[in-house]
Amino acid sequence: MTLSIITGAPGWLGTRIVASLKRGVTDVPALGPTDRQTRCLVLPDADASELEALGAEIVRGDITDPSSLTRLFDGAAGATVFHAAGIVHPTRGTSQFEAVNAQGTRNMLHAARAAKIRRFIHVSSNSPIGTNPSSDHMFDEEAPYHPYLGYGRSKMLAEQAVRAEQGFAWVIIRPPWFYGPGQPPRQSLFFSMIRDGKVPIVGSGDNRRSMAYVDNICQGLVLCDRLAPAAGNIYWIADRTPYAMTEIVDTIEQVLEQEFQIACAHKRRRLPGLASRVAYAVDATSQRLGVYAQKIHVLSEMNKTIACTIAKAERELGYDPKIALREGMKRSLAWVLERGPLPPC
Repeated sequence: MTLSIITGAPGWLGTRIVASLKRGVTDVPALGPTDRQTRCLVLPDADASELEALGAEIVRGDITDPSSLTRLFDGAAGATVFHAAGIVHPTRGTSQFEAVNAQGTRNMLHAARAAKIRRFIHVSSNSPIGTNPSSDHMFDEEAPYHPYLGYGRSKMLAEQAVRAEQGFAWVIIRPPWFYGPGQPPRQSLFFSMIRDGKVPIVGSGDNRRSMAYVDNICQGLVLCDRLAPAAGNIYWIADRTPYAMTEIVDTIEQVLEQEFQIACAHKRRRLPGLASRVAYAVDATSQRLGVYAQKIHVLSEMNKTIACTIAKAERELGYDPKIALREGMKRSLAWVLERGPLPPC
């Protein structure tokens, strides 16, 4: 039986990958369920009940501890690895970026090589490439590295390690800001800020952001596994077109009111572009000192354009993102509200 190894579960994307392999990719009948075995690396104290309900085998361990990867790769010759583990917002300082995203990936590559796996699909980010030089610019796969602070640098180092690998086939995907069912609390707080009129719009709000609905990402990942020509390639995997920041906020507000009858304040906190520039300076200085402040970091990006084209994935993989912003936010909010009301700001 074919084996798939997944890291990053029971995180948001990792769990969705397991579900896509077991049940098929949502909205894409051609990528239906398989009988392949799924094996997940799960942190020792993490709740694996949802993964177990999906029929996944659980191996307790940590990508930062090479010795814990031995069991993960036991009997894994010919397997596919979906490496989705990483840290975006560290809680113990910026050294976690290097330890988890960069060295953790190197540990995975070493163990995968020894196990003689078939393919290693690495989930990267837009951050190694940075921000677009102008609001009308679109990144493609030829864009040079220009990492955005510590997270971007760590993901660049991870990509470089994957690209240097010669022991097995690899594929790198770069999903930008993603959203959908299973989202972490910070995304639910964003909904609450829009409801209460507290969401900041920095500058004009015309800066564009590529986003990726979580099942669109899973479609891209499964295609990267199934299609032999994907090997040795990098793909941007996102929704079909970028969205202006004002469009993102306006769409969520409309979905809250029209689909879920949640009254919104219809206000925005307007900040000058200088606010993001100052936040970037503070963030860069803090990170050089090993300190990470999540709210400052997020503010530093709020006036930036981070936009990509998915033309290569469409052309070479047949990638066809089925869900766009309004429907994706509707599904995301439905998932949140099934679990309780939106949190207070």
